[in-house]
Amino acid sequence: MNDDEKKPPKNPWTSGFNAERPENRAYDVHEGDYLPPDAKKERAKKTAEGLGAAGLGLGAILLKFKSLLLVLFNLKGLILVLKFGGSMFISMWFYALFWGWKFALVFILMLLAHELGHYFTIKNYGLPARLPMFVPFIGAYTVGGVPESLEHDAYIALAGPLTGLGVAAICYIFGVETQSAFWYMAAYVGAFLNLFNMIPTPPFDGGRIAGALSPSLWVGGFVVFLGLALGLHLPLFFVLLFGLLALPGAIAGWRGHKDPRFATMTNAARVRVALWYLATLFALFYLMTMTVHTGGMQPAAYR
Repeated sequence: MNDDEKKPPKNPWTSGFNAERPENRAYDVHEGDYLPPDAKKERAKKTAEGLGAAGLGLGAILLKFKSLLLVLFNLKGLILVLKFGGSMFISMWFYALFWGWKFALVFILMLLAHELGHYFTIKNYGLPARLPMFVPFIGAYTVGGVPESLEHDAYIALAGPLTGLGVAAICYIFGVETQSAFWYMAAYVGAFLNLFNMIPTPPFDGGRIAGALSPSLWVGGFVVFLGLALGLHLPLFFVLLFGLLALPGAIAGWRGHKDPRFATMTNAARVRVALWYLATLFALFYLMTMTVHTGGMQPAAYR
């Protein structure tokens, strides 16, 4: 008996191309036999089945992690986070080149706290607001909606220096507890920057506050800015930049321009804004003097 005779006969319905059921096969009446299936069609069928299974699996993953994917693929939100974080870290890097990473980090956090004071106050009045953006050696800014009340506008402007005052006070407390010149320096710088920002002329926060009291204050504020800039020997580019930004407000104040919302400001509202403004000025100046006195140094020693 040869090898072929020893092998069991193949079942025509379970082997090779004949593995499919007869009703699913094409029959050739001329040859008297079933035709073999088309190999290309067979592969296409299997591919389609595989893709369908993969699609179902992917759909299940998407449903399971849809919240995460919505966040990741929200292009607008991603760009916003990159712009906010990117500008902050670029500014920190620039400051670190001159003053080291420790001071750069604290300085950026001070600026951030100041701008978040504006941001959350804008949000509190039900207005749209964007996260703060940082500009190296210029500072930071927050863009938001304009309230109908000029008094509310003044409080939005005040929120930044008030928050900055709180952060500077925390640095001062750290200085007292640790007797560290670094924290005294941070407190002094924080108080000084927020006090400088209270100059009553645009584009400073004090300019928006003064606009609720009397726009004519912008003229005096412009003169104060120039005097401080020259007295403190501020960099020329800083003086030119903010001088050009402040000049239109000074001209408008000189000409008697008033915001249309100024007509709705009552005397009581002006008194409230003025008291907050003066109290913040006094607190910032007092913190500066306490920092110098308690730290036992002159301001030049902090540089």
